[in-house]
Amino acid sequence: MSETPKDMLVRYLQTERDAALWKLEDVSEYDVRRPLVQSGSNLLGIVKHLAYCEFGYFTQTFGRELPVPDLWSQEGVDPHDDLWVPADESRQDVIDFYRLAQAEAARTFAEHELDSEGRVPWWPEERATVTLHHILVHMSVETARHVGQMDIMRESLDGAIGMRPEGLNLPDDDYDWPAYIAKVQTAAERFR
Repeated sequence: MSETPKDMLVRYLQTERDAALWKLEDVSEYDVRRPLVQSGSNLLGIVKHLAYCEFGYFTQTFGRELPVPDLWSQEGVDPHDDLWVPADESRQDVIDFYRLAQAEAARTFAEHELDSEGRVPWWPEERATVTLHHILVHMSVETARHVGQMDIMRESLDGAIGMRPEGLNLPDDDYDWPAYIAKVQTAAERFR
């Protein structure tokens, strides 16, 4: 049996989800939590953010109750509370939270067709009515965008690059990276 369009979209999303979790492997507790760019983004916080996004888009949007407390309905919530991890939350807590969000998303995928309608309550009314197809594309792009951020952060920490350990999507290990970087730098120097 050939892959359905829905199965393909879910497969692409899952590839990005797996890459996000891989970016956490072999990183110290300090480095996985600390701000690595000016905006405060950090590896573990991005995974937590992706989990909250999936809960919202794949659960609330399609009329299901959240299986966890709604962060945004709580008093005193900072708009960035989904983007960092307090010391009393473990890395495993965040990973489990993300996996729970994925399991809840899988329920939505099983219960709905691509043309099934939902409503994103935090979007402007004129755009709030969506289809599962729309939200699958939206979350795939959202996840890929954040995994791209994680790529840069992780490379700056320890040089780890690529999508997954068994297939980096980059030239072979014996590639002459210093020569490549020199070539890129030489081209840029012309504009200094």
